[in-house]
Amino acid sequence: MKLGIVGLPNVGKSTLFNSLTKAGALAANYPFATIDPNVGVVTVPDERIEKLGELYNSKKVTPAVIEFVDIAGLVKGASKGEGLGNQFLANIREVDAIVHVVRCFEDTNVVHVDGSVDPERDIETINFELIFSDIEILDRRIAKVAKQARMDKTLAKELELLEAVKAHLESGKMARTYEVADDEDLIKWFESYNLLTAKKTIYAANVAEDDLADDGASNKYVAKVRELAANEGSKCFAVSAKLEEELSELDDEEKAMFLSDLGVQSSGLDKLIAESYDLLGLMSFLTAGEDECRAWTIKKGTKAPQAAGKIHTDFERGFIKAEVVNYKDLLEYGSLAAAREKGLVGMEGKEYVVKDGDVILFRFNV
Repeated sequence: MKLGIVGLPNVGKSTLFNSLTKAGALAANYPFATIDPNVGVVTVPDERIEKLGELYNSKKVTPAVIEFVDIAGLVKGASKGEGLGNQFLANIREVDAIVHVVRCFEDTNVVHVDGSVDPERDIETINFELIFSDIEILDRRIAKVAKQARMDKTLAKELELLEAVKAHLESGKMARTYEVADDEDLIKWFESYNLLTAKKTIYAANVAEDDLADDGASNKYVAKVRELAANEGSKCFAVSAKLEEELSELDDEEKAMFLSDLGVQSSGLDKLIAESYDLLGLMSFLTAGEDECRAWTIKKGTKAPQAAGKIHTDFERGFIKAEVVNYKDLLEYGSLAAAREKGLVGMEGKEYVVKDGDVILFRFNV
């Protein structure tokens, strides 16, 4: 999974990225501190594979990972080349979802690029730049299709879609709120445009440390961001980028004590991972053995052969059966053989829909 972190300059975007990935991106109190898109990979905390690793005495335990791309602070006019311009918008096209960091804290020491804290205005600024960039993409496609649409019914159908989506964007709405008709061609075309505003979004409301105890409930700015997110079917969570930076320097035990003292249940990274998985409809299945215990990220509803394909294309191509046990049952009975004796291991075929926490041994023939 790849997430792109966007936001105006000086909203705490790079500070959050640094704390999430400990990658050391330059965080400075001036616009465009991020000159290149920084990429960091973080592991998804998962005690299930840790426990399975202990059970099997595995040589290696490999968690699922999330790749974060920190995009330079966008400003008004970015789609037209202002600030660092479109080169960074292009980087967002490669991500699965967008994490939009919004400033929801007052601090006279941190300059706001527009002079005041106003999350609605800030979100609108970024969204309009993404919309303008998408309109440009559609215009190029329209110019190509329109010439031949009179002679080709299929292209005429696509042209109709292109113009409808463009009109939707021009009215100030994001492509993710456009309802594509239940038509295979239309859905395929719409997805192929890879529009920025069609990507699912999580708003990270960046607050002061004091606002975390009640999860930002008493912060008027967070309330506005949550309302906006709810209206467009996006996710929103409160985070303190500054606190996350401090937490990133601590070990797990110190981190837990620090959060407990603040009355906070989970870190910003944990919240972001949970929101990302939920938003994108993802889950993990597990493989376990002496050599390696590993978590594999798949979409909910994935069938056994396609899950096998995540490990290796040969596994999907030559799929025969999947030997499946729930990780809790495997841990409780201590071995696959013991779980099998209790009738807790299933031999599943091609139509089996993989469940979160399944431990699977694939049988295949190539």
